[in-house]
Amino acid sequence: MTRPLVVTDCDEVLLHMVQHFRTWLAQEHEVDFRFEGHSFVNSMWRKDATTPIGEAEMWAVLGWFFDTQMDSQTPIAGAIAAVHEMQRDADVVVLTNLVDSRNDARTRQLQRLGVDVKVYTNQGPKGAALKAIVDAHGARRAVFIDDIAGHHASALEHIPHVRRLHFCGEPALAPHVPCAHLAGDADARIDSWDAALPWILTQLHGDEK
Repeated sequence: MTRPLVVTDCDEVLLHMVQHFRTWLAQEHEVDFRFEGHSFVNSMWRKDATTPIGEAEMWAVLGWFFDTQMDSQTPIAGAIAAVHEMQRDADVVVLTNLVDSRNDARTRQLQRLGVDVKVYTNQGPKGAALKAIVDAHGARRAVFIDDIAGHHASALEHIPHVRRLHFCGEPALAPHVPCAHLAGDADARIDSWDAALPWILTQLHGDEK
């Protein structure tokens, strides 16, 4: 029988990203990252500026960060142990919104931290990519984990039987993230691995465990 499947995001689910990105922006580019801006393009402000930086510069600095600073990223508390626990009785893969040329770097980054998983890169809403992964795997039970509400709406549209957990493990960011559970697009909103892991295992195994 095919094992259950977990498809998880990486940044702010397995690894801290924004806190390291924020420090790097301030030190190297004299740009302030403001959590309350919600979208990245509205969150980055040059010092003393009256408007945020433009979208083109936003994509440029994001690319520089992932090309040069991935080693600075640290695990979300409990994430590595949770992945290992899930892998005992389920397959775990990562679906991350990076350009495909950064797939190998993300795979190596996770391996250095003790996470040996297949990495899928994606651009834009994740629903179609999630459906392709679940269909190819053939899992009867699957859980999707992501920190961005829009990806849960996309997942619900493309493959509604997958259980969806909205998870943001960055405490400074989580209060500013619109909740997919409240919007009706996720089955739960949990922001710590201590609480999330039991919920995930129940969705994967139910009465089987």
